[in-house]
Amino acid sequence: MPSSAPPRRAVRAFAAALTLLTSVSVLAGCGKSEPGSTADGRAVLRYQGATGQVSPYELAEDLGYFNKIALRWEGDTTSGPANIQAAATNQVEFGSAFNGAVVKLIAGGAKVTSVLSSYGSDEQSFTGYFVRDDSGINSARDLIGKKVAVNTLGAHHEFITREWLHQQGLSEKEIKQVELTVVPPANTEDAIRKGQIDVGALGSVFRETAVQRGGLHALYTDTALYGALNYGTYVFRNDYIAKNPEAVKDFVQGTARATRWLQLTPRDEVLARFTSIIEKRGRNENTGLVKYWRSSGLPTPGGVVAEKELQIWIDWLVRNGELKDGQLQAKDLFTNKDNPYANGTFTPQSGPTGEAVAAK
Repeated sequence: MPSSAPPRRAVRAFAAALTLLTSVSVLAGCGKSEPGSTADGRAVLRYQGATGQVSPYELAEDLGYFNKIALRWEGDTTSGPANIQAAATNQVEFGSAFNGAVVKLIAGGAKVTSVLSSYGSDEQSFTGYFVRDDSGINSARDLIGKKVAVNTLGAHHEFITREWLHQQGLSEKEIKQVELTVVPPANTEDAIRKGQIDVGALGSVFRETAVQRGGLHALYTDTALYGALNYGTYVFRNDYIAKNPEAVKDFVQGTARATRWLQLTPRDEVLARFTSIIEKRGRNENTGLVKYWRSSGLPTPGGVVAEKELQIWIDWLVRNGELKDGQLQAKDLFTNKDNPYANGTFTPQSGPTGEAVAAK
């Protein structure tokens, strides 16, 4: 990773990522046909997973919360933007990504709708942006001319970094002098320690193991920036929603209930269930990552989407000249109509089967 790379490289890469997303509407006709149904009449939903991890919808299937759908794994995703692009181009039925990436995808012409929150940040589950203890970096201004590692451009880590720099008082000209560099999460800690990068985004297992080894600390975190917040959503293509409303409804209600199960179930029980699911699905995975699970990260019961969670990023993109003022309205990009914790089926205070939950 040569140190002479100019800051404009990050700008070019970001533009390329944006071009990739905004070309989705052109590519939409290149996807596969829908996978049909199972022998017992359940609609098959293709999806992309994550090695060694269990998503709420995989948990929902294991808990028996789906009645009308069956999941089919199509491989593992490389990033949120790639995952929702796969959904928009009919490679899979649904995908999950950072809400800023969802907004950009829709702004680029993709006909998708957010139906449920997919991940978030709280005091236990968050991303920290780490520096070496001896780096001499103590403030946003210290990052001018420095390298910040993110997992992919145009997604969560980039938005948080640029917003933090803005809130810390840097001008747009100064922010552009902070170089964003793509580094795989598995390599980020090592790159920080070797001085190949100055700041690196670390979450989950990568954050916890780095902290255990010492010598690094977080300069800023997403939770410190916005508090507990839903950061991503699941999206479906609008044409799929129109043709298969019952399948989408079943996905949302089951995944919302599984999310609620995660929010209320003791951690040891969650870890045991995750380990069982990984072992049963037979993908030759290591269950070692399971022990680093801390919480669902979703602060709203059942992953109900709030308008502000998309509007924040619309406003951000308008401020940065990537959207026109009034081009998109957050209320038009999502729906909570199938979420039992939003549509009156269950109260927000109830459990995964609608049962009353004792106050903690």
